[in-house]
Amino acid sequence: MTASLDYTVVIPTTGRETLRPLLDTLLGGPDPRPAAVLVVDDRPGGSELDVPGGVRVLRSGGRGPAAARNLGWRTAKSEWIAFVDDDVVLAPDWPRQLERDLGSLPPEVAASQGRITVPLPADRRPTDDERSTAGLEHARWITADMAYRRSALVEAGGFDERFPRAFREDSDLALRVAEAGHRIDQGERLTTHPARRAGFFYSLKAQRGNADNALMRAKHGVLWRQRTGAGPGRLGLHALSTVAGLAAVTLPLLRQRGKALLAAGVWAGLTAEFATRRIVPGPRTPGELARMVVTSALIPPAACYHRLRGEIAARRPRPPVAVLFDRDDTLIVDVPYLNDPDGVRPVPGAVELVRGLRERGIPVGVVSNQSGVAKGLITPEQLDAVNARVQELFGPFGTWQVCVHDDGDGCACRKPAPGMVLKAAGELGVDPASCVVIGDTGADVDAALAAGARAVLVPTNRTLEPEIARARQHAAVARDLSEALRLAGVAG
Repeated sequence: MTASLDYTVVIPTTGRETLRPLLDTLLGGPDPRPAAVLVVDDRPGGSELDVPGGVRVLRSGGRGPAAARNLGWRTAKSEWIAFVDDDVVLAPDWPRQLERDLGSLPPEVAASQGRITVPLPADRRPTDDERSTAGLEHARWITADMAYRRSALVEAGGFDERFPRAFREDSDLALRVAEAGHRIDQGERLTTHPARRAGFFYSLKAQRGNADNALMRAKHGVLWRQRTGAGPGRLGLHALSTVAGLAAVTLPLLRQRGKALLAAGVWAGLTAEFATRRIVPGPRTPGELARMVVTSALIPPAACYHRLRGEIAARRPRPPVAVLFDRDDTLIVDVPYLNDPDGVRPVPGAVELVRGLRERGIPVGVVSNQSGVAKGLITPEQLDAVNARVQELFGPFGTWQVCVHDDGDGCACRKPAPGMVLKAAGELGVDPASCVVIGDTGADVDAALAAGARAVLVPTNRTLEPEIARARQHAAVARDLSEALRLAGVAG
């Protein structure tokens, strides 16, 4: 049984002091040993992390936990990916508990959630932020301890990196996995999440999560709260309190004194009710009372602001975080079955445009069908030499995906299949949905759409009219590469 559990542990981190003891517990535990332990450093920069030997560190550049977890699982090769947070405490025999949870799961089960326990102070009532952490004990699908089959992550496309915080990104992924027909089971393994003590304005800063709630609503409809067990929320009352407060301030300027007093009463009543609801279960110390009173007045307008910001952002077209180019007739002038590096001629303006993307930190890659190898018209060595010349002219690409198969080979990589796009996104450490594919054929467009990416078609005189019509309906069509980058939202 031990040999049958193939799993990798992925831990996103911002360098918390709790990381090292977590790794020591994990590495010192019993069999089954993980195939790999991947720590994803999500700080924008900084010194190297202090990790024990045998732990591989990846860097995600401060793009948030969703992007960090995506980089981790796409790097891993094992059947199961076990996500744990860097501030949890694993049981000494956690690997054995994980094995018991995963070992007998049927194929239709795509994930297993650990049980979270949050110890609260025994000598006093918990504070507001400690109670917030304690809510993790009953939360569904949180990645504090969550194991997914890698195949399910590939099918779902991983975490949506539009969720920049450790909030809702786990529920969104689980909903998409469930919508694909998979089951998510509750395991028996137990993981401890210490209660969080935070600063005076922690609850006010947490209102940024309302923008994530807007994205959840845009993606999953008005019933997303019921489907995720998130509870009804308080946004309606916050909106009423905010409107009443604004009216109390502005109506006197319009000489509506009576209405202003009424609005002020409504605001004061709602604020008092909200503060009381938060004060009663807490320790009621002077500091906690002051914090609850001040933040209860500030939270409603902050919640409304972030929700409005999120609603606008959720409807805005997403700029890609990576651009994948077809090679022939997109980057270089097409010469059928080109086998001579001296025949490489860049499309006018293409070198400067690609270099401009790279200088702005936008990852670039190539996804190219090269069936001439399968047909015996060029050798693999000649193909490598031509691609090397392309890279010499354009500069380094973050990923090269080249399919050397022919139409009848039945491979999963040849466009219009999505294989190369998915693999390119994995190597770049980005969500396929955050990529745009630019090419000159319908196969480029179809491969992008099948992978969940965006596409822009730049037709040539050899592009078929039905391909252009389909691209106008499902993607975008540009006159040249410069316009394609503008339509993709990455023009300089």
